[in-house]
Amino acid sequence: MDLSLENKKIELIQWLSTLNDKSLIDQLMKIRDKEKTDWWNEISAAEKNSIEKGIQDADNAKLTSHHKVKDIYEKWL
Repeated sequence: MDLSLENKKIELIQWLSTLNDKSLIDQLMKIRDKEKTDWWNEISAAEKNSIEKGIQDADNAKLTSHHKVKDIYEKWL
């Protein structure tokens, strides 16, 4: 890992250990919790179905090349 990144982490840990502002700590906890959230659980059922269909199509080689799509839609681009 990059040494400067490690130094930044250490600096943040030291700063956090001196914090007494509850609202700031709460905000930081929300950021941390959001980082833990799996985006899959955040999207709609329709989005999940669309992604799963796309994966299934790819697995079954039901794909259209970028070149072909570009040729089809070129007049609108």
